[in-house]
Amino acid sequence: MEAVEKCLERKYSAILMDCQMPGMDGFEATRRIRAGIRGRVPIIALTAAAGGSDRKLAMDAGMDDFLSKPLVRREFAEVLGRWLEVPRVIQTAGSQENHPT
Repeated sequence: MEAVEKCLERKYSAILMDCQMPGMDGFEATRRIRAGIRGRVPIIALTAAAGGSDRKLAMDAGMDDFLSKPLVRREFAEVLGRWLEVPRVIQTAGSQENHPT
């Protein structure tokens, strides 16, 4: 419920929504956020369940994209890049971390 309240009080660039939260799952939280805000903010599902039915549940609830845990840095960057204007800086295993100038 706290996540929903925060999203209704303030505008965010994107929301990373855990699907298995105590009290209210991420699917219901997303439905409430969608019902309560004007405009469109990308909501990205985060879940340990990576099956096709979980992806469908997320999309049916109004989420825009889907990531499974544990997060893979490259996949996380790709999903954020689809929804946000961010520099395309991706660290791969064994490389130095890059910072945009």
